[in-house]
Amino acid sequence: MIPVKKEDLRKLVSQTTIETYEELTPQLIQLIEQTRHDDTLTEAQKQDELSLHMLGYVKSCTNEIIIEVLAEILGLED
Repeated sequence: MIPVKKEDLRKLVSQTTIETYEELTPQLIQLIEQTRHDDTLTEAQKQDELSLHMLGYVKSCTNEIIIEVLAEILGLED
Protein backbone atom coordinates (compact mmCIF):
# COMPACT_ATOMS: atom_id res chain seq x y z
CA MET A 1 0.00 0.00 0.00
CA ILE A 2 1.39 3.33 -1.01
CA PRO A 3 -0.20 6.01 1.13
CA VAL A 4 -1.53 9.01 -0.75
CA LYS A 5 -2.68 10.98 2.28
CA LYS A 6 -1.14 11.74 5.63
CA GLU A 7 -3.88 9.76 7.36
CA ASP A 8 -3.03 6.69 5.26
CA LEU A 9 0.63 7.04 6.24
CA ARG A 10 -0.37 7.43 9.89
CA LYS A 11 -2.39 4.21 9.73
CA LEU A 12 0.46 2.35 8.05
CA VAL A 13 2.97 3.53 10.65
CA SER A 14 0.59 2.74 13.53
CA GLN A 15 -0.13 -0.77 12.27
CA THR A 16 3.55 -1.45 11.65
CA THR A 17 4.39 -0.14 15.11
CA ILE A 18 1.93 -2.49 16.80
CA GLU A 19 3.16 -5.48 14.81
CA THR A 20 6.83 -4.69 15.46
CA TYR A 21 6.45 -4.18 19.19
CA GLU A 22 4.44 -7.41 19.48
CA GLU A 23 7.03 -9.30 17.43
CA LEU A 24 10.03 -8.11 19.45
CA THR A 25 8.45 -8.21 22.93
CA PRO A 26 9.22 -11.89 23.63
CA GLN A 27 12.94 -11.20 23.16
CA LEU A 28 12.77 -8.31 25.62
CA ILE A 29 10.92 -10.42 28.18
CA GLN A 30 13.56 -13.12 27.88
CA LEU A 31 16.36 -10.59 28.46
CA ILE A 32 14.54 -9.11 31.46
CA GLU A 33 14.03 -12.53 33.02
CA GLN A 34 17.65 -13.50 32.50
CA THR A 35 18.80 -10.26 34.09
CA ARG A 36 16.46 -10.54 37.06
CA HIS A 37 17.73 -14.04 37.83
CA ASP A 38 21.43 -13.26 37.38
CA ASP A 39 22.84 -13.66 40.88
CA THR A 40 26.20 -12.26 39.83
CA LEU A 41 24.71 -8.76 39.50
CA THR A 42 23.85 -6.35 42.28
CA GLU A 43 20.38 -4.78 42.29
CA ALA A 44 21.86 -1.54 40.92
CA GLN A 45 23.58 -3.44 38.11
CA LYS A 46 20.35 -5.25 37.33
CA GLN A 47 18.53 -1.93 37.06
CA ASP A 48 21.25 -0.61 34.73
CA GLU A 49 21.00 -3.72 32.58
CA LEU A 50 17.21 -3.48 32.45
CA SER A 51 17.47 0.15 31.35
CA LEU A 52 19.88 -0.85 28.59
CA HIS A 53 17.55 -3.63 27.48
CA MET A 54 14.64 -1.19 27.26
CA LEU A 55 16.65 1.36 25.30
CA GLY A 56 17.84 -1.32 22.91
CA TYR A 57 14.28 -2.59 22.51
CA VAL A 58 12.92 0.83 21.62
CA LYS A 59 15.81 1.49 19.22
CA SER A 60 15.34 -1.89 17.52
CA CYS A 61 11.61 -1.34 17.20
CA THR A 62 12.07 2.16 15.81
CA ASN A 63 14.58 0.97 13.21
CA GLU A 64 12.36 -1.92 12.18
CA ILE A 65 9.30 0.33 11.87
CA ILE A 66 11.18 2.74 9.61
CA ILE A 67 12.51 -0.09 7.45
CA GLU A 68 9.13 -1.81 7.13
CA VAL A 69 7.21 1.37 6.29
CA LEU A 70 9.76 2.50 3.73
CA ALA A 71 9.87 -0.98 2.20
CA GLU A 72 6.09 -0.97 1.90
CA ILE A 73 6.04 2.46 0.27
CA LEU A 74 8.93 1.72 -2.08
CA GLY A 75 7.73 -1.80 -2.91
CA LEU A 76 10.92 -3.46 -1.68
CA GLU A 77 11.04 -7.19 -1.08
CA ASP A 78 12.88 -9.14 1.64
